[in-house]
This record gives sequence, structure tokens and C-alpha cells, in this order.
Amino acid sequence: MQTNARLFWVLAGFFFIADAIYIVWGLLDPLHGRIEWVGALALGLTGILAALIAFYLGRVYASQGGELAEDRLDARIEDGEAEQGHFSPWSWWPPILGASVATVFLGVAIGPWLAFIGAAVAVVALVGWVYEYYRGYFVR
Repeated sequence: MQTNARLFWVLAGFFFIADAIYIVWGLLDPLHGRIEWVGALALGLTGILAALIAFYLGRVYASQGGELAEDRLDARIEDGEAEQGHFSPWSWWPPILGASVATVFLGVAIGPWLAFIGAAVAVVALVGWVYEYYRGYFVR
């Protein structure tokens, strides 16, 4: 995790340097001679995002009290097999939810009526996915 934090710090530095070069290049342009704000803000905000991720990863690494199994060279496969959560491999609700969210975004491009239909199906799919283990064969 410390390596990931360092990589993101390097990436943040790269984007900040690229942002400075982009701004100076825009100011030295003989035709316009002004800052092009869209690219300057995009590069600057990308650098800020990389710095936020690097800061978060560094804080998590400092607070976890030890190396992860993925960070050690002497680790075995068994060292990293912790509980990852519960996922149902037979569930049809995630594909339905994904298709309904895609319909919502398609509705934004085509027309709001399609977005409303996709949102209604998304609510039904989300409720069905959450309460999947409260009915049928897999009741808890």
C-alpha cells in the first residue's frame, strides 16, 4: 500500500507540472496569449485527485499497523485470503440494475420519459437485490 501511495504522489506531481506547463504555454501563444481554463482546471483537478488518493492510502497504511500480504515479498497465497464479503453468484438483480441505470443514462440523451422508466426499474432491482435473502429458497 505504501508503494501505491508513492505512485499516486508521483502522479500528482506529474499532473501539477503538466498543468504549469500548459498554463505557461497558453500564455506564450502569440495568437491568443491567455489561459485556456478548461484544460488548466482539468489538469489541476486531476493532480488534486491523485494527491487525495495518495494522502488517503498513506493514512490507511500508517493506521493499519502492519504490511498487507500483497506488500510482502515472502507472503504466501494463504496469507491474503481474508473474508471479502458475501456475493451471490446466481443473482439476476445486478445485471437488471446495471441495465436499468444504463437506461437512465440513455434516457438523459434521448428523452426524459425513458429516464423515468429506467429509474423505476432501478428502484425495483435495488430493492430486489437488497431483500433477495429474505424470500424464497435462501431465507435467513
